[in-house]
Amino acid sequence: MAESPDKIFKSIDFTSLPEKSLISLIKRDDLHMREVEVWEHVLKWGLAQNPTLVSDPKAWSDDDFKSMKNTLQNSLPLIRFFSLSSKELSQKVRPYQKLLNQQLYEDLVDSYMDPDSVSTDNILLPRNIEIIDSKIVNLSIILFISGYISKVEISKFSHFRELYLLYIPYKFKLLLRGSRDGFTPRKFHESCDNVSNTLTFIKVKGTEEIVGGYNPLRWESSSSWGKTNDSFIFSLKNNDINNAIISDIENSTYALNYYSRNGPRFGNDINIENPNSQNENYNRIFCKKHHYKKKIRDSEEDFSIEDYEVFQIIKC
Repeated sequence: MAESPDKIFKSIDFTSLPEKSLISLIKRDDLHMREVEVWEHVLKWGLAQNPTLVSDPKAWSDDDFKSMKNTLQNSLPLIRFFSLSSKELSQKVRPYQKLLNQQLYEDLVDSYMDPDSVSTDNILLPRNIEIIDSKIVNLSIILFISGYISKVEISKFSHFRELYLLYIPYKFKLLLRGSRDGFTPRKFHESCDNVSNTLTFIKVKGTEEIVGGYNPLRWESSSSWGKTNDSFIFSLKNNDINNAIISDIENSTYALNYYSRNGPRFGNDINIENPNSQNENYNRIFCKKHHYKKKIRDSEEDFSIEDYEVFQIIKC
């Protein structure tokens, strides 16, 4: 039901769905549906429970709004109104504003007029629409990194909403997962050579630490370096963007290394390699500051990886 909500919501029997079933569906974080569509179907369900109401809310009396609000009292708190665009709020919610708590509606309006004043503490986060199949990072990190790639500077609340709205059009194609495909340089180059716009995530074994980087160029197997001003590397802990370190390239001539016995190597700052063989697992992995502006890891010692993933970013 969560993966294919259309089968439920667009069914001719949808409006006869028991309230308990409706609630169990719309409360899910993994419901694969835009929030405005969830809202529209909840309204449709509510109208079906009140057959004397006309569909146009402009014709409703105060008693009509009270009846509808009572019908939807358990559904309304589950709608993620703050995930809607300003246009959706204006066209789809404003006509029904009497259904909402007055303070909630005022906060919604304020969130567009002055987003820096809004706290996300008591706001339902956007649903985890599946734009990436990752075993390492969550949606929040993906949106955060995507925002950095697109050079979007936004406030805390704008980050919450605008990334949700802006980056749904982007898909992340999984090219390689170590635990699925293996941890050899050969497998990396077979899967990722000649592919541009890639994101790499490396999970440090025995910790909650992730390091990685963005490569706008194509990976290749050669003894050369990749030159670009647009790559960057990063690290974070506990899947928390608040402690993320992002480092832009400093010496663009040495942004990337394409040697065939390396994995996704970013300068000499993220090294993942097997110096002896393409066909054997990586046995030398470390982070040191060389060609990028910031040091992303306290320790420069070698470490083991629990898993790693490489994605291609595709604009839909």
